Amino acid sequence: MKKDFLTLKDYSKDEIEYILNLSEKIKKEKNKYSIILKGRSIALLFDKHSTRTRLSFEVGINQLGGNSLIIDSKTLQIGRGESYEDTAKIFSLYVDGVIIRTFRQETLEIFAKYGNIPVINGLTDTYHPCQVLADMLTLKGMGLLNKGLKFVYIGDSNNVTSSLIIGFSKIGIDINIACPEKYAPSGEVIDYAKKQNGGSNINIIHDPVKAVKDADVIYTDVWLSMGQKVDEKKLDELKKYQVNSDLLKYSKKEVKIMHCLPAHIGQEISSGVLYGKNSIVLEQACNRLHAQKGLMAYLYES
Repeated sequence: MKKDFLTLKDYSKDEIEYILNLSEKIKKEKNKYSIILKGRSIALLFDKHSTRTRLSFEVGINQLGGNSLIIDSKTLQIGRGESYEDTAKIFSLYVDGVIIRTFRQETLEIFAKYGNIPVINGLTDTYHPCQVLADMLTLKGMGLLNKGLKFVYIGDSNNVTSSLIIGFSKIGIDINIACPEKYAPSGEVIDYAKKQNGGSNINIIHDPVKAVKDADVIYTDVWLSMGQKVDEKKLDELKKYQVNSDLLKYSKKEVKIMHCLPAHIGQEISSGVLYGKNSIVLEQACNRLHAQKGLMAYLYES
């Protein structure tokens, strides 16, 4: 039976931990896993621009012995009206899997339903599970992925926030969200997380200073996601949630700074913090490669 990766909702704590452990093994002994995708071709279908997703998957597929095909959806017949249902069936005739970076979560669900190859969520407006696998791998490698972690996400709630909440609730780690009330995570995501058996707490805090007090990790992301129009009112409402040196005075001295990139310097984060000694954003970016190799190894292991 084929396995898909559409959202972390579909994965248990044991499965997530297995993928993270496998990712660590592959990171340390990459040559040992160089034939997992031998003889397989994996398509990367993009509706949205990409740097980290494209590079990490293309390199990862190659290092696992497979062949990658980079496809801009505008060059396919779906750009002229062919249905996603038929496109999924055609993809299944030619390739062994597809990574999709698009707008609607429903597009992935259609591919998964009508195709017979693994479908991986490279990003949608709703979820970004591959990023969160890399985030968890980064924290695990630093010995921080445990019950005692004080993790704070600050700013606008988006697809990354939703996936962080779901992922952390699966493995039983608390997560604090610092944001204005109108930019809080969706009630559906919070309700889902609260029903998980991990025993994690999801705390919504509107005071950024209070939120980051004694924080081990502060994570932020852009206030305007890809494709959104500039909203000056929104930017103004989020100003006090900028991650900068003044805010870091209230966290632990050794606090780690995370950002999934690309960053809008001067909006959600200052230059001094993004490129400062506490930043681990490059480790995050690097671990996109290793986490996704672990994911693909899991999806294709016999």
